[in-house]
Amino acid sequence: MSAPVVVERNGAVAILRLNRVEKRNALDLSMRAAIASAMQELERDNGVAVIVITGGDSVFAAGADLNLLVDKDAQQVAELDLGQYWAPVAKSQKPLIAAVSGFALGAGCELAMMCDILVADNSARFGQPEARVGIMPGAGGTQRLLRAVGKPVASLMLLAGELLSAERASQLGLVSELVTEGSALARAIVLAQATATMPPKALRAIKRVLALGADQSLDLALALENREFLLLFDTQDKTEGMRAFLDKRPPRYTGN
Repeated sequence: MSAPVVVERNGAVAILRLNRVEKRNALDLSMRAAIASAMQELERDNGVAVIVITGGDSVFAAGADLNLLVDKDAQQVAELDLGQYWAPVAKSQKPLIAAVSGFALGAGCELAMMCDILVADNSARFGQPEARVGIMPGAGGTQRLLRAVGKPVASLMLLAGELLSAERASQLGLVSELVTEGSALARAIVLAQATATMPPKALRAIKRVLALGADQSLDLALALENREFLLLFDTQDKTEGMRAFLDKRPPRYTGN
């Protein structure tokens, strides 16, 4: 059997590819564990600056593998501790870019929404249809969707099981950039390469402020932003970036 995920490295960019093609990338425990393990390894790798997560040409991920859940009760599912597998993705300090072609459903949609940037091609379809099988999203699907597209559309997807086309998802702000069919991964890699040239401490600071500020009052969020802004002035990369701009030369960032 093939590995449930495949990791490729392209300079400072790592590509994590979901690889359970015969099962439409349905997320069983082995695949979830493989994603978590790969993410932990990439997080520790100082040579990796940005991570791209992608699936196949016709499906990003079709959701949870129901064979894992169908015969389990609440206590048994709690003991699986499914959140442990998503934590390395949701808490990554490195920029994450999802490249989505085809269906991103259920846990697959949740995985895509955990990323900072979401590139989708015209074939992409997004959905949280868990109610159709008697449950609901359990890895952030309700809350991330609510924050991304608002209650009316989130309710349409969650209560009625309706899918969003790539075009509608782009119009609503769920998708960062919509590209022609077959070019999502290529565009995601271009964006990842551009992001990888940025100073690491600035990227981590931006991710922290976006994550922490989203659910705070504007005044508190602005205070968080100002604190991170000031702290970056004590970094070597700040001086290098500004000096390089003034000298009209490319910056040489060290991560310090």
